[in-house]
Amino acid sequence: MLTFTDYYHNKVELSFAHYPFSDTPLHVWVVARYENQWVLTKHKQRGLEFPGGKVEPGEHEDDAAIREVYEETGGVVKTLHYLGQYRVLGRGDTVIKNIYFAEIERFDDHPAVDETDGAVLMKELPTNLLRNNRYSFMMKDRVLPETMKVLHEKRLV
Repeated sequence: MLTFTDYYHNKVELSFAHYPFSDTPLHVWVVARYENQWVLTKHKQRGLEFPGGKVEPGEHEDDAAIREVYEETGGVVKTLHYLGQYRVLGRGDTVIKNIYFAEIERFDDHPAVDETDGAVLMKELPTNLLRNNRYSFMMKDRVLPETMKVLHEKRLV
């Protein structure tokens, strides 16, 4: 398990074990690819980020991951791989997110969603996201680079 602080100086615990923090996490984060391109979404307030969000009551977290990708990008998930979890020990509460990797089969017309402007496809991610104001704070801690290491180790990318 790795421990570090995030963009807002909250303590983060990251593990690529099977459900190390919760069997019923309430949030999901999906690193997605389509035809050798990264699939991000443009959140209207936070900027560019990988899709993700809350698990709805009664919903399984895998289904939430698929739904969030579709709602935020219009992408239809072909394959979904669970990678791990991270826990953010915030000032007000604790957030636990499942981390997934998804391969996108196709894009449907983007549904009307209030919080995003849809899919953004990128061949490569910038090397220094910390200083790039176009990107969400969620792209600016160790979760993303550590997830990329796991994706390469598992030969998913």
